[in-house]
Amino acid sequence: MDPVTVVGAGPVGLALALALSRHEVPVVVLDERPAGDADLGERRLARTAVLRPDTAAMLERLGCTTAEGARWTGWRTLRRRSTVARVAFTGPDAGKEVPAEDGVFAPDDERAPDGEVPDGGPGEPPPLHLPQHALVRELRAALAAHETVRIVPDSRVTALRQDGAGVTVETQRGVAWRASHLVGCDGARSTVRKLLDARFPGRTNVERYAVAALRTELPWPGEAVLQRSPLRGVEVTARPLPDGVWRLDWLLPPDGGLVTPETLLGHIHDSLGAWCGDVPPYELLDTGVHAVHHRLARRWRVGRAFLAGDAAHLLGTFGTQGLDEGLRDAGNLAWKLALAWHHGASEALLDSYEEERREAVGCLLRSADRALPAVRGTGGWRAVRRSVVPGSVRASDAILTEGHLGRGELAGPVLYGRTPLAPPAPPAGSVPVGTPVGAPVEDVPVTAPDGSSVRLHDRLDGDLLVVLIAPGTGVWERRHWLGAGLMPGLAAAVEGLPMRAELLVAEEYPGAAAHTVLVVRPDGYLVAALSGVRAAELSACADATRGGAPEPAPATGTDLVKEPAGGAPGTSGSEGEGAVEAATREASAKR
Repeated sequence: MDPVTVVGAGPVGLALALALSRHEVPVVVLDERPAGDADLGERRLARTAVLRPDTAAMLERLGCTTAEGARWTGWRTLRRRSTVARVAFTGPDAGKEVPAEDGVFAPDDERAPDGEVPDGGPGEPPPLHLPQHALVRELRAALAAHETVRIVPDSRVTALRQDGAGVTVETQRGVAWRASHLVGCDGARSTVRKLLDARFPGRTNVERYAVAALRTELPWPGEAVLQRSPLRGVEVTARPLPDGVWRLDWLLPPDGGLVTPETLLGHIHDSLGAWCGDVPPYELLDTGVHAVHHRLARRWRVGRAFLAGDAAHLLGTFGTQGLDEGLRDAGNLAWKLALAWHHGASEALLDSYEEERREAVGCLLRSADRALPAVRGTGGWRAVRRSVVPGSVRASDAILTEGHLGRGELAGPVLYGRTPLAPPAPPAGSVPVGTPVGAPVEDVPVTAPDGSSVRLHDRLDGDLLVVLIAPGTGVWERRHWLGAGLMPGLAAAVEGLPMRAELLVAEEYPGAAAHTVLVVRPDGYLVAALSGVRAAELSACADATRGGAPEPAPATGTDLVKEPAGGAPGTSGSEGEGAVEAATREASAKR
């Protein structure tokens, strides 16, 4: 079978290629940048990303190191000269709102009461903040170890055609590439999206920021800081990076005026002077202006072609992170394309990517749009309301905290409650556990088939997971309980499932009774929790997870979806079709 073609070699495209390679799917990545210039435009310390802990963990599982990022020790919200909220990520108060330490900004009477800022509970891991160019470099380094992935530079896509058996794309050099499936990860100005004729409605310049990366010392090492209503200057966010580097973002007025060097230096001096008393020594490393747009593609799937990342959505108000959502797109799509590549796929399986991810991002955008007037509104009744209505200022502070920390409504839903990849009705024997069906499972210790002790999340991004809750097994050698109790029957049931699955054992799981069996999707979402070994129900859950039986592949040359002006690209004798032939044969043989 032809490889999967990914258009775009940014973080989302590279992460998708890496995830597909984990499933032994050959991939061709078409990068429009010239050879030797792969990340030249990305080496900007003013261009960074904040990733939620589970997104960062996914990258680590895929073999991409994140050592060049900073994990914050806390989050602090300042108003004028007061700390009004603080969340700690380390120490005994991890995950809670805690009193601010004595210092330049001490708490005053305006401090928000307990509970104004939502917390994730004790032990909540912090977000990861890292330069985007470092992420791209580490993704490329991880991909270098996979022979089934080829990155092709200087390959700007100019034409696209689909038929029932695959997709053919042509680049500006006249080279045609044949693919089983195509994923456009080529950014906000996506050529793939335009060739698919997918509309991209939304709002332009929702917010604008002046950005600077500088090396200096601030009063809160390791903490991210949001300063609202400063005595001088404008609202600013300071987020730490390693080696004493900080990224500072100043909210600009909506008039769209130019940001001159003098204006930017004025912002720097206003903020540093307010925080430190006097302007401390600093080294200015990078600057820029960042505009936030809100857009959502009407379609994320057209036949065998898909959109992901900025090609499918743009967001970013209140600190929400489009790149984080793009990486979640990759994690959602990879295992589905892998099933399609190895075993064929139903329309329900392929449609579920758009249904799940578009709804998740759309919910986030709707939440941001609803909050925008209250948080950013100026003039008239909005300004009066923010001044006189009790709690309105603190509420807007909490909304911004949610956005920057990836919590609450501005984190998007973590529940795929309306996914088509679920049984039409709860299976017989379903039991409640601490995780709702359709939500991500907790990361508990489990025993793997080889007897090793690992974390449940370590086994994600592979096969379907079946987890038996068996208290007491931890004190026995594996050889004693592997053939006892429910294990033989459960192992036989797992062996007969309609998709590949891995059987794991856990001592306990929140809210789960002994002998509960959890069915977990490859991307970590709970499909069902069953009481005991129920082979028929297990099989039904696995069949629902794969979207039902794969549909027969149509004959080649049918079901034309799009043929751009200028004619269909030729494929005869193209260098693209032979480039990954050996890798394709090898991956097919392994299955």
